[in-house]
Amino acid sequence: MGAPKLAGLILLVVGVILLYFGWQSSESLDDQVTEAVTGRFTDETMWFIIGGAVAVVVGAFLAFVRK
Repeated sequence: MGAPKLAGLILLVVGVILLYFGWQSSESLDDQVTEAVTGRFTDETMWFIIGGAVAVVVGAFLAFVRK
């Protein structure tokens, strides 16, 4: 297993963890109230979701697509 593939797998796992934390954060009372009033999640929640999505995409690319 090469270094890029290992880095890809690590990024994939970190991305999934970040997405989980973003989902958990979006279910909190504070975030629910903020979304009801403004129609948007808090910045912290958005960073978890965006960071997790980017890490999953880059990690999957490095682990499974790149040769």
